[in-house]
Amino acid sequence: MSREAGRTARDTDMAPAKLQLRLRVRVGDVVAIGPGKIALLAAVREHGSISAAARSLAMSYRRAWLLLDELNRCLDRPAIATTQGGSRGGGASVTARGEALLDLYGRIERGALVATRRDTARLLRMLARPGSTARD
Repeated sequence: MSREAGRTARDTDMAPAKLQLRLRVRVGDVVAIGPGKIALLAAVREHGSISAAARSLAMSYRRAWLLLDELNRCLDRPAIATTQGGSRGGGASVTARGEALLDLYGRIERGALVATRRDTARLLRMLARPGSTARD
């Protein structure tokens, strides 16, 4: 059972409700673009290396490298470029295609939230209030 699935209403009494959309683009069985890869790409932009990006997301370097490699292979042009280590160390940078991907993904997420705001508000009002109990 996932950690979230094991939570009870009592566990979330103090947490405000909010809607979170999880946009994923699949190519066959592969998640070509998703929230994890987008977060990792943004972390590479912020930190300038795959290892630092991985550390910032509590992820192994190998897992980060595999995700970014998969992302690069799924796109028409690479989202990141890497440089080999050496006396000055290696690094990674987000390419123009990666910057465009980050921008577009964010715009789609924000647009979806705006487009669904009335339904989202209705959905959130269906939740029990802290301290109340559900009735049939």
